[in-house]
This record gives sequence, structure tokens and C-alpha cells, in this order.
Amino acid sequence: MGNKQTVFTHEQLEAYQDCTFFTRKEIMRLYYRYQDLAPQLVPLDYTSCPDVKVPYELIGTMPELKDNPFRQRIAQVFSEDGDGHMTLDNFLDMFSVMSEMAPRDLKAYYAFKIYDFNNDDYICAWDLEQTVTKLTRGELSAEEVSLVCEKVLDEADGDHDGRLSLEDFQNMILRAPDFLSTFHIRI
Repeated sequence: MGNKQTVFTHEQLEAYQDCTFFTRKEIMRLYYRYQDLAPQLVPLDYTSCPDVKVPYELIGTMPELKDNPFRQRIAQVFSEDGDGHMTLDNFLDMFSVMSEMAPRDLKAYYAFKIYDFNNDDYICAWDLEQTVTKLTRGELSAEEVSLVCEKVLDEADGDHDGRLSLEDFQNMILRAPDFLSTFHIRI
């Protein structure tokens, strides 16, 4: 009695449940995963809301990300500063969005942000080139990459402005229902 370690306050856990698609048990499991990435950095007591960020170099080594060609981009999109270094909130957000429980439109929004390499709120030909190169792990020639990008823009660019808006991207996703099924991380 009385020796139980408290990681979060009751209110913190409730807030995490309200902001994610996770149960208390899943939140705790993810916290311990986060803590295991940098035990010297992440405290065992979060009740005082410590200002801690786990560096991208550690985030990128997680089994869920280490083989993903977009691991750095995923970490950048979910980190508050865009540098890939993650707070616990960022970490929980990433897992929540990429969980099976997250709605399709939320997944599409984050997929769009991940593919928008230049962060201009559009996916242009250059962003598509980066995406195709990462997806194929650099195995296509420059001409093949260019052809794929041209075909994607021809097919999905609804207003023919040479780039995909979020709306264009979401319409494209609707026509390819299996696309977002690969946008999952299991906890």
C-alpha cells in the first residue's frame, strides 16, 4: 500500500484518452515504449509535465519506423518543431493517427502532410518525385519517376494547376480504398 508509482495524474490520463483513440492501458504501454527509447531522458513521473523530447535518432530506430522509407518525414510531421524530435504528446499523436481506429479522413490528412515535402500545402511534381523515389527505394530511373508523377497529376489534379491540393489528394484516396490500409502502426 502506498508504494505504487504514479506516472500520470488521473486528469492527464483522461486528457490523453480524449485526444487519442487509445485506452488507459494502451496509453501506458505507449508511454513505456517512449520511455524505453531514452530512459536517461524520459522520467518515470509525468505528473509535473516535464519538457522532454526524444531525439529523432532514437525515434527512427523503433521497429514500427526503422524500415519505413518515410520514417524521417513521419517524425518531422508529428514533431511540433518539424525537426523529428518528439515529446510524449507528439509520440501519442503519431501512434493514434496511424492506429487502425483513426478515421480515414484523418489518415489522409496526415498522409498528405507526409508527402508534402516542401511544406507548401500542395503536393507538386517535386513532392511526387520524392514520394515515388522513397516508395521504390530509388530503383526507378529519373524518366520512370517522371512518368509516374506525370500520370498521378493527370489522374488526380482536379483543377489542372499542376499540383494536388488536400481535396485532390482525398479524392484520389477515395478511388484507391486500399491505399490507407498501409498507413498503420500497431501498438
